[in-house]
This record gives sequence, structure tokens and C-alpha cells, in this order.
Amino acid sequence: MGRRRKTNLDLESRVYFNHGAYFYVHPDGKWERLGTNREDANAKAKAFNDSSNLYGTMVYWLDQFLVHCETKVKARTLSQRTLEDYEDAILAPTATRARGALRVAFAPPITPHDVEAAMVQNFVTTMAELGRPTPANRERACLSACFSWLLRTGKVPGLKVNPCLRESGVQRNKETKRARYVTHDEYREVFAVASSAERLMMELTYRTLQRPQSDIIYWTSANLAVEGGQRILVHQQNKTGSPIKIALPKNLVELIDKAMGPLNASVVKLRQPLVHRLDGDHYTYHGLSSMLRESIAVANVRRKARKLAPMASFGFRDLKGKGATDMWLAGVPIERIQLLCGHKSKNTTEIYIKQRWLETAQPNMVEMG
Repeated sequence: MGRRRKTNLDLESRVYFNHGAYFYVHPDGKWERLGTNREDANAKAKAFNDSSNLYGTMVYWLDQFLVHCETKVKARTLSQRTLEDYEDAILAPTATRARGALRVAFAPPITPHDVEAAMVQNFVTTMAELGRPTPANRERACLSACFSWLLRTGKVPGLKVNPCLRESGVQRNKETKRARYVTHDEYREVFAVASSAERLMMELTYRTLQRPQSDIIYWTSANLAVEGGQRILVHQQNKTGSPIKIALPKNLVELIDKAMGPLNASVVKLRQPLVHRLDGDHYTYHGLSSMLRESIAVANVRRKARKLAPMASFGFRDLKGKGATDMWLAGVPIERIQLLCGHKSKNTTEIYIKQRWLETAQPNMVEMG
């Protein structure tokens, strides 16, 4: 039996604070870094210690899967955005997290051997009936990734099948295409009441057409450069892996300098997130999206005072669609828009634009003889 703690009494068993971070000491003597946040470190340690006697249940393996995914993020073999999606699907709801449905639907005593295709399909269908068809698809994908990990590693003896795959008979919910076109007036009205971080995120998305949730949110000062006397942004698209250099227009440079300081300033922190909180740390995409919804609500209050109809809500991804659509309407060659969007096919870019721009069709004007 280990010695009784004399300090750090609020830490889980086998957790120690050393050199500014928390570490978990496994029974085999291996030390594993848990990060710098005490609450997160305790949560991970609980999963290792299995203090709730969950070992072998689906919830236990989902928690272990998250720990595995965090390791992949550190190794840069999994995006931070994907990890956040998995956390939303698995972890219990908090003030900023509304989902966590897998933990409820596959609660103990359910084990991986108990999960069959019919059970997964019932979950997906029930969530659709509750008005959550798209989140349910993401949660099914998370559950499937967990089962694939269990099968690859052989952690659950006797497990032979991933019950979440189409080959097992599970069908995804039908999703509606995003067709929201944000007008110039709507953009300006929200921009006027938005915070500086929201404004920078809006302009970065609209001007660069990169993916806000998987690319822009993670840009840092390391992505900024100067080429031929012009400020540029150097980026490797997370989804496609394609490298791209994007010239920065004057208004965007001014917003970045306001947030970061001049490019050659000594105060610029190494790898400082472009869109960051007051403490210098990066925002989560969910956090910024929540702020944007609040700004839209404020803009709608102002519209109501002017006796105007409220605008429908929109997200940062809709601003990528707006940017592409506006370029197309301005006569920019489709190939240039395709390059910025990171689409492999020009047809994808055309569909992406035209589903947002429904031009009024002209009637049949042919005179009958």
C-alpha cells in the first residue's frame, strides 16, 4: 500500500504535481502527463483508477478512448477539433457542453459485447425523433471510432465486429444541406456589436475561405509571414493536407495587428493564437460560436427597435459560404474559389456556392403561335 498523502489532498490517487504539470503513475511505474489543469487531471485519473467500478463497461472504454485521442492530438495525428467533437459525444453535459449522449445511451452495465447494430440504429433513430439528427450522426461516428480502436488494439477479448458500420446495417440520419446566405447588411450589423475576437474570426473566415472549426481556430503567430513586402498567411489545410499561402488584405492586417501587435514586435508570443482570449489562450470553436449567437441576438434587438424583421441565426461556417458566393457573384474565376475552399473538384465548389444563391428564375416568355 502506498504512503498516505501529506500534500495535494485534493488530487486523485496516483496523481502528482511536478514541474508545473500533473502526472499519473501507473502500476507498472510508468509516468503519464495529464496536463496542467487540475480538474482535467483528476478526471483522467478517475478513468485510470476506475473508482466507480466501471471497468469493462462501454462508458469505461469510451473514457479510455478519449485519453487515447488526447495522446494522438499531442502527436499531431488527430485534430483538436475532432477530439472536441468526441468529448461532446461522450462527456457529461456542462455549462458549455450540451450533449454527452453516448454516456447516457450506453450506460452501465452495458459492455462492448452487449452493443449490437439494432441498439445503435435505435439510438440514431431516437435522437432524430428528438430533433437531433445531425448530432446523432456525429455521436455514431464517435462510437464507431471507439469500437475500431478496441478492435485494433484487442483490448476487449472476443470482440469481433464494429456494430456501428453500414455493413452492420446501421443507417445515418439524413442531413439537410447548409443553404444559409448571410447578406451584407446582416454581416455589418453583427460585426458592429461583436467583440474583437469575433470580428477577427468573422473576417478571417470570410476573407480566406478556410474552415473555421478545424483550421482558423488553431492559427497562431507562426502562420504569419512576409513575402515580397506583403503580409501573407501560410497554412496547411487540416482536412486535405494541402499547403496554401494567402495574401492578407489591409483591413485584415489591421485586425490581426490589433490583436497580436505588429509582426516584428517583441511582445508577440511564440505561437500565440490569432484569435485568443484576454489571457492569451485560444478559444474553443464552441465558445466562439456561442458568442456569435449572442451577438446576433443583440443585433436582432436593434433590428426590432427599427421595426425590422429579425435575421435568422448563422455560424462562422456560413461566412465561408458567403465569401465563396460573393466572389462568384463578383466574377472571380471558379478555379480561384476552389483553391481557397480546398475542394478537390470544381463541381463541389459550384454546388457549395449555388445552394446558397437561389437566383430568381425567369418565366416562359415564348409566344404561342
